[in-house]
Amino acid sequence: MRTRASHIALVLLSGTTTALSFPKFNLWVLAWVSLIPLFYVILKHRPKQAFFYGFLAGLAFNVLLIYWIPAVPAHYGNLSLPFSFLIYIVFVLFLALFWGLFCLFLSFISLSFPKSVFLVAPFLWVSSEYVLTHLFTGFPWGLLGASQFKNLMYIQIASATGIYGLSFFLVLFQSMSVFSLKHRKKWPVFTALGLIFLLHGLGLLSLRQMPSKESSFTASVIQGNVSSDIYWDQVTTQEIKNLFERHLDLSQRAYRDGAQLIIWPEFSVTLCFSCPQALYQEFKQRLFRFVQETGCTLLIGTNEIAFRGEKVLYYNTALCLSPDLSISQYYKMHLVPFGEYTPYKKIFAFIQSMTHAIGDITPGKEHTLHKFESYPFGSPICYEIIFPDLVRRFVKKGAQFLAAITNDGWYGNSSAPYQHFSMAVIRAVENRRYLLRAATTGISGIIDPCGRIISHSKMMTVTHLTADVSPSMKQTIYTRYGDILAFLSLTFSGAFLILAMTKRIHAKQKAHKRDRL
Repeated sequence: MRTRASHIALVLLSGTTTALSFPKFNLWVLAWVSLIPLFYVILKHRPKQAFFYGFLAGLAFNVLLIYWIPAVPAHYGNLSLPFSFLIYIVFVLFLALFWGLFCLFLSFISLSFPKSVFLVAPFLWVSSEYVLTHLFTGFPWGLLGASQFKNLMYIQIASATGIYGLSFFLVLFQSMSVFSLKHRKKWPVFTALGLIFLLHGLGLLSLRQMPSKESSFTASVIQGNVSSDIYWDQVTTQEIKNLFERHLDLSQRAYRDGAQLIIWPEFSVTLCFSCPQALYQEFKQRLFRFVQETGCTLLIGTNEIAFRGEKVLYYNTALCLSPDLSISQYYKMHLVPFGEYTPYKKIFAFIQSMTHAIGDITPGKEHTLHKFESYPFGSPICYEIIFPDLVRRFVKKGAQFLAAITNDGWYGNSSAPYQHFSMAVIRAVENRRYLLRAATTGISGIIDPCGRIISHSKMMTVTHLTADVSPSMKQTIYTRYGDILAFLSLTFSGAFLILAMTKRIHAKQKAHKRDRL
């Protein structure tokens, strides 16, 4: 297989500039042009070569986007740095396959449909992102559309198409640009450009429609800045009490600022309402007194237990405590692989034996809603916020706002907390809901239904954020119907692949007949 250094340089440029469009770099405008070099190269080559170039681009993208991964198992899991780095390499190689396969299929279709392939490209890209979201445990961390979270006018279309629509039009514009360059026609790129301007214009109109302030209430998110270096079985009781007092003091301040709903992060204090130990019961009673005295509702992250025969089940829980002392609990459903559980244990059991960092959490089974006064709300926990359909189902079930709790302390001050926060912005727009995010070490924030960040915290600070929140009962197109664009993309891409394959088979049969004659 012949390769050219210039082509390798171009595809590496594509992968690198695409990664730079995401936080912390936030050069989001690059995502509008970063794939052009990749398209230019792969459409000059046959499928096998296209796969190679696409794989290189995907490798460059993922190496830079998730550079922070090796530090997590090394620092918090006590794995050796070489082994942590090996995990990272295997992971980015796996993720790069999606870019490679996208390029392979695109090149294959171009052999039979050299002009139509430019319209197929965005459908094929969205199909790849959708498979990445759901294959095995799913990892939709670097979906192209998420790079645009600061482009407020553009991301408004997510309320109809979800994040996949943001990716779709980014790819469409670039594929049509390459079509214009290749065929020396201006109309395709200007048509695509006109569509992009139209989408931004519609987004501007959406931004001018301010969320209703009727039935608004004041809410606050607490950020206690608790280090993830803490192992709860190794700290003293007094240290645990001090952390609890810190969060209670912040809650008192939030109450004095007018907050009626107060949200604590995930794993900020070791809490368990269902555990019999004296310390847990003491904290429970203190929180009971707080909500009774203030009339506030508390949403807190706890670790609850249940019993199945003699087996103890552990749940990562978002627990809502009301002033009347009624309690509702949501058990996290989509757990973090190799963090909260070991997937495919027969294959990966050796990793669990090497680190204490992998838990044995039981996944929840339903989108349980809480209530603040008469308003139901959903509480996705940490990692769950990156899954569009999972969050959508809270709102479809009746959530009138969203309260996400998370612990991003594992990632230090790397790009990861900023990337994680950016996805919460997209979830707010997709469902047109206020989203309150309480993070242990940051970034905490309050986001309005149009994706405007009303307030946010700095990393590694002790603080609380307070703002007015308006619940809503309206459901967006995306909330009602979900990933229709992704399903359409899978169907459309599959149809073109079958047509291209059929056409190639017929061409080979004709050639074979000619040779026989």
